[in-house]
Amino acid sequence: MAAAAPAIPAAAVLPLTAALLVTVPVFLQAPWVRAAPMAAALFTLPLMALALLLERRGQGQWQQLGVLLVGFCGSWLGGCLFWGWVRLHPVMHLPIEAFALPLAVAGLGGRWRLAGAFYLGSLLGTASTDGVMAAAGLMDLWPQVLNAPLAEAPLLLQGAAIQVLQPWPLALVGLTASLLVLICRRLWSQGGAWRVAAAALGTTLAVDALFLGAALLAPHLSGLI
Repeated sequence: MAAAAPAIPAAAVLPLTAALLVTVPVFLQAPWVRAAPMAAALFTLPLMALALLLERRGQGQWQQLGVLLVGFCGSWLGGCLFWGWVRLHPVMHLPIEAFALPLAVAGLGGRWRLAGAFYLGSLLGTASTDGVMAAAGLMDLWPQVLNAPLAEAPLLLQGAAIQVLQPWPLALVGLTASLLVLICRRLWSQGGAWRVAAAALGTTLAVDALFLGAALLAPHLSGLI
């Protein structure tokens, strides 16, 4: 008789869920927003309804997953608003993604702690990515890539990725990545909701690395274009 698959430890469920939710925008939200931004933004409503239902009616981990999903709704809506309507203006990226920042910070002190932790972890990852791009002088290439004809965009994206391999941008990327890994380890050591923040931040870092690799090796597959 075949042995049963090992169960996921209860303490790992929420961090793993947070990591999974960070990858959703890459594979689902990006193409959906390009095709139908309003539909993607309005999807926040049933998503939030599900989150609140789980939070109010769920038991144990289901209730916690509902709280976590509330934080994801904030990240989802911010991404839809930016990529759907103002994606050619990178200076607006972080302010729009951070629209729920006051709510997230306030939530850390009460029943929405998991939601706030997830949102803040994701937002720190976004801020770090944008900060590195700005410091490396790559922000001006953002609207050029998005505005380019479909046949030319992959080459422009690949050119931007190659610039990251220059000494100064590469050193900046390495330093920032090392700092974020240290922050993730510190957050993880705090336990509880902070492990959710660590998982969200660490997965954002991994997704950024995947995106850079795709931009270098297969730019036509990038979610950006």
